[in-house]
Parts: sequence; structure tokens; C-alpha cells
Amino acid sequence: MIDETVYVTHGPADLSLAQDLFSTIRNFPFTVHVAMEELESGRSRSELGGRIANADMVVAVVTEEGTTDAWLNQEVGYAVAKGVPVLPVYDTPEHRSGYVADTEGVELKRDELTVTAFNLICRLRAALAPLGALSVPNWFLRFPCSLEGCDGTVTIDVERSQKELWRMHEHNQPVRQDCETCNSSYFFDAGTFGFLHREDGALPEDD
Repeated sequence: MIDETVYVTHGPADLSLAQDLFSTIRNFPFTVHVAMEELESGRSRSELGGRIANADMVVAVVTEEGTTDAWLNQEVGYAVAKGVPVLPVYDTPEHRSGYVADTEGVELKRDELTVTAFNLICRLRAALAPLGALSVPNWFLRFPCSLEGCDGTVTIDVERSQKELWRMHEHNQPVRQDCETCNSSYFFDAGTFGFLHREDGALPEDD
């Protein structure tokens, strides 16, 4: 799941919302392009067609403010024309219209963004990785150990089901992974995979 790309389309007023939803999802090793972040890098929105056409999925953040936004609707239509699946994230089902009117999506709970992010991860996890009869999509997080002087790499294989992960989240049980080089321990929220904290280990002594 390292080559997948997700494009996030949204109305101008919903940039911060889109960024909040994907802040922890970006911990996973696939590429996320958020529409108006691309504009901040100097591109015009009319130049983003390639991002959409090459995406494995388009997530459309459809709120009351954004439902009539011309760019959002145009980008959704372009994705459909290119055969790219579109996943709507919406305030209410009524905000799904046009190409996504009958598409099952993710309900946006503004007062419980953790729940929304978890449900979004569920849908992305199912869509971006092959799902066998008894298998769990092989997702992982990989990052360099941040302990000063350590050159180790930490990899968390996400082997639990979403149901198990949410149960851990509800019981405040984090996902833990140790650095094999210095034995520092890293803790992540089981529901969203947001980083919680690190417990420092110690570098091996030189012989």
C-alpha cells in the first residue's frame, strides 16, 4: 500500500476541516493531496486534473458551505469521468448530490472528529488494499526513531481489524512499537493512529 494516492476535494471554507480529518491518516505511507494545499504551492486549481486522474480514490468533503462550490463539483465529475472512485464525507445525507447522490460515504461528526477519522480510515483501508476472505489489509507505519543519536527505523504493522482497534481506543489502550536499535517505545492512538508519546530507551554502548 505504498504507491496509493488519495485526492481530497473540498470547498474553500473547508480546508482546515480537510486537514484535520487527514492529519493522522497522513501517518500512513500513501500520498494525500488536499486541493487547496496544492494551490498554496503555486498551482492553479485548473492544473490539478492530473492529480485526480492518477488518484486511487477521491475523497469529497461535502458540507453545507461546500455543496454548491463549483470546483468541488467539477472535480467530483472529473473523477467519475476518469473512473476514479469517489468517497463523500458529508454533514447530512442531503448534501450528497449529483454524481455522489447515491454513494455510501462517511458521515461527518464535527464534535467527534476522532470517530469520523476512524470511519474514514475503515473505508480507505478496505478500498486501498486487497481484502481476502480471512485477511486484514496490510497497512503499516514506518518512521525514523527520533531519539537523539539513534539511526533506527520503527515499523508498526497494522494487523488488527478495525473493530479491535476501536475497542482499544475506547479502553485507552494505545498501539505500541519499540525501536529495535535503542528500545525506545512509541505509542499511537489505536483509533486514529495519531502519535501520543515516546518513552526513551538507551543506545547500545560501543564495544
